[in-house]
Amino acid sequence: MRIHAIHKLYDFRLSQSTRPFLARGGNINRCKHCMLLPYLCLCGIKQSVVSDSGFLLLMYDDEILKPSNTGRLIADLIIDTHAYIWSRTEPNTSMLALLQDPKWFPIVVFPSEYADINREVIKQHALPSQIKGKRPLFILLDGTWAQAKKMFRKSPYLNNFPILSFTPEKLSEYLVRKATKDNQLATAEVAGLVLERLGETNNAKIMHLLFNAFKENYLLGKNRQPLPEKNQQTLLSLALNELT
Repeated sequence: MRIHAIHKLYDFRLSQSTRPFLARGGNINRCKHCMLLPYLCLCGIKQSVVSDSGFLLLMYDDEILKPSNTGRLIADLIIDTHAYIWSRTEPNTSMLALLQDPKWFPIVVFPSEYADINREVIKQHALPSQIKGKRPLFILLDGTWAQAKKMFRKSPYLNNFPILSFTPEKLSEYLVRKATKDNQLATAEVAGLVLERLGETNNAKIMHLLFNAFKENYLLGKNRQPLPEKNQQTLLSLALNELT
């Protein structure tokens, strides 16, 4: 299995902890990589894809340690995925260098209603895979909704980048964590919308499949339910084979 940016950031964040992480479900034995219970693990059938885009996950401190986090699914799928812990006053120097890399065109994915009136907004229905001759680097603010708004407001190093804003046609399917608004999406759901708008239809479908399989298996483990006869690993494997 490929070790990616989220796995590395998880190990780093654990090494910085001075006490055990006590989130709900944090003391259960889980697969280190997909954070599901061992008998529900999906790692054996995950795959990476080729994409014109890259993703940068800016994560709010303990978010990387939460078993319910869906940002790791993006890194499972998209090879060019980067992940950093957010800091208001001391942003990661490697992240700042990435944002200035001339091959990337950074775009912050966030509701435009929270942006300054002069902020450039890219229309979601006219999003090209190459922008000004560069590859798009989509910046996702990963945390609770309150934390995401804080990161958006207090990250001046993101202020000069345009915004991609979605008005999703369907409500979030994520049942693991309740959002404060019905139209707020899980991080992996947002990535799926981005891939769809890029015209990467198969990649978007795979992202959706991974997201739904993770959601269902997480809830099975949360409720200590056995695998159903037609389990998510088998269904996901069959669906991925049809797409690749």
